[in-house]
Amino acid sequence: MKVLRTRNELVDALGAPHGTTGLVPTMGALHQGHLALVAAARADNDLVVGTIFVNPLQFENQGDCEDYRRYPRQLPADLDLLEGAGVDIVFAPSVEEMYPTGAPIVRVHTSSMGGRLEGASRPGHFDGVATVVSKLFNLIGPTRAYFGQKDAQQVAVIRRLVADLDFPVEVRAVPIIRAADGLAESSRNQRLSTEDRAHALALPQALTVLRDRAADGRDLEVESVRETLRSAPGVRLDHLQVVDPATLEPVTTGVISRPALAVAAIHVGAVRLIDNVELVPGVGVDKR
Repeated sequence: MKVLRTRNELVDALGAPHGTTGLVPTMGALHQGHLALVAAARADNDLVVGTIFVNPLQFENQGDCEDYRRYPRQLPADLDLLEGAGVDIVFAPSVEEMYPTGAPIVRVHTSSMGGRLEGASRPGHFDGVATVVSKLFNLIGPTRAYFGQKDAQQVAVIRRLVADLDFPVEVRAVPIIRAADGLAESSRNQRLSTEDRAHALALPQALTVLRDRAADGRDLEVESVRETLRSAPGVRLDHLQVVDPATLEPVTTGVISRPALAVAAIHVGAVRLIDNVELVPGVGVDKR
């Protein structure tokens, strides 16, 4: 496995013919969810490129915030995981390498699609995501790019980025990987105390209620689920919405007639967690 730190090294390494390329962009602090992305890329492509870059543009004040400073960084362990998973090339640049002239003046603007839900709580976040992903697409030229469905809004934004800017990249969303207790795998889970993790389970439990109500053809009663989260011990609700999976536009709730997505974010202690679940009307759920 080659570990590259500069753009020139990356361009040189990708210069030889190599067939199809699968890109797995990450911010490091890898977990089983990331390895599922790698496995999907490995199965589909001749060459797999993983990236590790904690992008300051995705954080408050362009990274001048505690969340950016405290984001877990564990490059040696991450490299071991990626090598074991069969990644061919890892691009792990510094901030100065990715943004050599400082914070970029010209950026991708995700408009209202990136301004709601997560974007409402984290202004500019998806502009930062779209900007760095555009740079990676240009540098690497992947055939396919792999993103986790846990970040459902990110998947939708990247799909629209590819469509609107004509990137010749196929976007693949990989299903959420959950721990045995039901919590969606996330790098931020490392910052949860044992007590906080127990409190955080209120999030997947609430989404499961919505999934089951949709499958049973019942009224979603979204406000009652919000209230359950608001009153859950140790939890502060950020948002819970039902939206169209492609556009992220709000869906009129009640009894849904077409597939939708329930997306939510909560704060547990100092950690902000997100999760989502697909709502499929009238399919029934085996609760055994």
